[in-house]
Amino acid sequence: MYDLKTVQLANNSHQSKFSSCADVQSYAPGRIEILGNHTDYNLGTTLSAAINCGTSMVLSKSKSNGVNLFAADLNKSIHFDPTNNEKISEEYNWANYVKGVFYLLQYHDIKVNNVNCTFSGSIPMGAGLSSSAALEVATAYAIISYAKKSLDPIDIAKIAQKAEQDFAGCNCGLLDQFSSIFGVNSGLVYSDFRTLKVKNIKIPSDIRFIMINPDIKHSLADSPYNSRRVSCEKAVVELNKILPYDIKSLRDVDWKDFRENKDKIDSELAKRAEHVIAEIHRVEQSLFLLEEQKLEDFGKLLYDSHETSRLAFENSCPELDIVVNAAIESDALGARLSGGGWGGSVVVLARENETDVISKKMIKKCIEKGLNPTAEIIIPSDGAQIITL
Repeated sequence: MYDLKTVQLANNSHQSKFSSCADVQSYAPGRIEILGNHTDYNLGTTLSAAINCGTSMVLSKSKSNGVNLFAADLNKSIHFDPTNNEKISEEYNWANYVKGVFYLLQYHDIKVNNVNCTFSGSIPMGAGLSSSAALEVATAYAIISYAKKSLDPIDIAKIAQKAEQDFAGCNCGLLDQFSSIFGVNSGLVYSDFRTLKVKNIKIPSDIRFIMINPDIKHSLADSPYNSRRVSCEKAVVELNKILPYDIKSLRDVDWKDFRENKDKIDSELAKRAEHVIAEIHRVEQSLFLLEEQKLEDFGKLLYDSHETSRLAFENSCPELDIVVNAAIESDALGARLSGGGWGGSVVVLARENETDVISKKMIKKCIEKGLNPTAEIIIPSDGAQIITL
């Protein structure tokens, strides 16, 4: 399953722009983060889903050297040399996600040059649904297929991550790329970032996720994201001094041990670590609750997650808090910010027969608070793929 309109738009735009048919076309979905906020780079666990909107990339042979890249949604073009690691100017920063993938694939003996590329996406930019990872993953799949090569999906995820880190300036983890690659129709993705193992989790057939987008743009590269990662690393150093076992990441810290010792480290570092360690604990709890179909308890974990985001990690914002409060007042099972934070969207858990009523109630309450939100039903979807032309 993929977003057919996005695939068709990318293909048609490419033919119109370059007067040539696609040699290869790929598609990669965005994602929602259900639980496991900022746990990926702390080698923790996450629960996420690929979603029913994404990005499509088209490649065809070019007569000129280099890469001609066309962003159909922006109606902007740029040319770059894929063999060097020079970043593209800030005005065309969106192209750095693509260039980074072209450049880094060379280290896996996948070298593609002299091509025309077009991409189009249906993921709202800045909505916290990982449009950047979808673009990176779609680019990688298209290049690898065009070169008639193959690459382990874990390696593809790492290349996409490094492209975002080195070329776009966000020191991200692997959650977004894993979700885009390993998504499954009507199921969730459980990722362990210490072992890099992934498994799919069945969800009860009567639950739905609603994505409420309050229309506040954000960019993780411009947010405190990188500084939060540094704080987590410093917390590891501090906790190593007082706990009787070796700690390589916050994943290694027992939740009970942390609560008993958090007052012994710097208060700000303790707050950052509390959110992450609690999140890892919540992810593990969620697996049992989903298996037992205890949806009310599962939903409470989402609310708890938002509270530690708001109070301990401080990566929420007033608009997101308004949305979550609207979810509580509308009797949604659960709600939390989804993604890095400091903007983006809120994921809401509801039963299928209650989604319309809850959505309308939430929108009304948000409008009363001065927001202009949108609501969409999110369908957990298949991961990245090559489109048969």
